[in-house]
Amino acid sequence: MEIFRTALRSLLSNRTRSLLTMLGIIIGVGAVITMVAIGNGASTQVQNLAESFGSNLILVFPAPPNTSGARGAAGSGTSLTLRDATAIEEESFSVLRTAPEVNGNAQVIYGNNNWSTSITGGTLNTLPVKIWEVSEGVCFTEADIRSGAKVCVLGPTVAKELFGYASPIDSTIRIRNIPFRVVGVFKAKGANSMGSDQDDFIFVPITTAQRRLFRFGNNIDNVRTINVQAKSRELLESATQEVRAILRQRHKLHEEANDDFDIRDLTQSLESAASMANVMKMLLGAIASISLLVGGIGIMNIMLVSVSERTREIGIRMAIGARPSNVRMQFLTEATVLSILGGAIGIASGSLITYFIKSIMPFTPVISADSVLLSVGFSAAVGIFFGFWPAWKASNMDPVVALRSE
Repeated sequence: MEIFRTALRSLLSNRTRSLLTMLGIIIGVGAVITMVAIGNGASTQVQNLAESFGSNLILVFPAPPNTSGARGAAGSGTSLTLRDATAIEEESFSVLRTAPEVNGNAQVIYGNNNWSTSITGGTLNTLPVKIWEVSEGVCFTEADIRSGAKVCVLGPTVAKELFGYASPIDSTIRIRNIPFRVVGVFKAKGANSMGSDQDDFIFVPITTAQRRLFRFGNNIDNVRTINVQAKSRELLESATQEVRAILRQRHKLHEEANDDFDIRDLTQSLESAASMANVMKMLLGAIASISLLVGGIGIMNIMLVSVSERTREIGIRMAIGARPSNVRMQFLTEATVLSILGGAIGIASGSLITYFIKSIMPFTPVISADSVLLSVGFSAAVGIFFGFWPAWKASNMDPVVALRSE
């Protein structure tokens, strides 16, 4: 402990120089903390998106119609039907299940309360595909889907807005002035990484949505989306090919005709985004680490200057019995203390900067314990590595020559 007290006294005797020496480490560690937090936030955002959408998913949309040479929005066509979804599930070897959807927005009323929300019409397969769980009551049944029953399951946000903290089970709400009986409430999932509320929706049987809420096109069987879940990630490509072949055959498309549907491999898109986020995290960390390297060089230069200024002090120490290893350890300790103090201040400043940039980023930066430990360890290593040469130079001085120095 004595050597640390000596090192601190030496550093405090010239506070300005010590602070300027630490500045490179402070900036470097702060930059590492901030940049890695941004990279972690981007990766977490992609992971949250993947969890909210489900795994091994392929999305199939009706191809948008061409109007006056302009292509419409995705899902605005009317080429997909419930029978298409059934055929894909029955005929494709690589597909685990399909979940067709019809959706839209509507005003919902209960008593004196009303709320505008999204309505999703789907099947029982929608629950495992989208990872929805019922926390209160039950979901509707296959019999409800076949009959087009006017029943619904509420997202937690809708339940709270309409019913407060009372149970909504068996209550009647009105969707587009059509009465629906509430049979269940979903488990809360919270906001996704983009800030959108994943609990603000109502789930109804797809046949009910088609016949009473969102009928579009000439065919009552039309759907806006077919969620296709492959049996495994390895089978995604073959599932995509099988879905395309089945739909082209069902829609009687000639070999030279374009698809009247769009297929999107959501899992591969999310994996690509995750890979890009990881590369960005590594790149940002590498760039920030350069600041630590520059800070280490600054420590070495200042310590060399310190050795030159304290030549007479070194000579006196060695004349009264200090061994070269003692002198070397003293200067190494000073360099290490500078790095560790700079690292601690850098961690605090990096955390503060990360807190302030949360408001301007489209996602929340995440400070990980690994980045903090890495920064502390790296800053200490920088001090030892770049402090070795000045310490070695000081320990190899000739005491007689050092005492003669002015």
